Amino acid sequence: MRSLTRVLVVLAALATLGAVIPAAAQATPSSGVTAVTLAEGDVPAGLLPFVPRGVHVAVREITIAPGGSTGWHYHDGELIGLVRAGTLTHPGADCVPVVYHTGDIIKEPAGQANTHVGRNLGTGPVVLDVLYLIPLGKPLFEDAPAPACDAPR
Repeated sequence: MRSLTRVLVVLAALATLGAVIPAAAQATPSSGVTAVTLAEGDVPAGLLPFVPRGVHVAVREITIAPGGSTGWHYHDGELIGLVRAGTLTHPGADCVPVVYHTGDIIKEPAGQANTHVGRNLGTGPVVLDVLYLIPLGKPLFEDAPAPACDAPR
């Protein structure tokens, strides 16, 4: 219950700061990724005025080993993350890499149109602290095929 209370406080703080809560045939597998769930719980529909439909909230620590990849995927809800260590290369569906460094904040919008992959091209681990705000009943992520622009050359 204490963890759920902390998650609700984080959720309320994000809402105050202006954060709005708004399956593929050939998925690409992840490699070198571990995740530890630090806290999770459901906010039922109608409990909070800024979450009218309810939301599943999870806080996870994700570690990507050197050379590792999350595989291509998307989220049905919004994510907000902090790069705690390392450098994350994060191309979207257009395959243009966005690079996040230690201390950077990542905000991932919801939806299949926002398919992306996280890669660790460095020599040390990438460590992320991630807050998931996912619609009730949906998984934390949905696997997706790599876009054509990511095909081997």
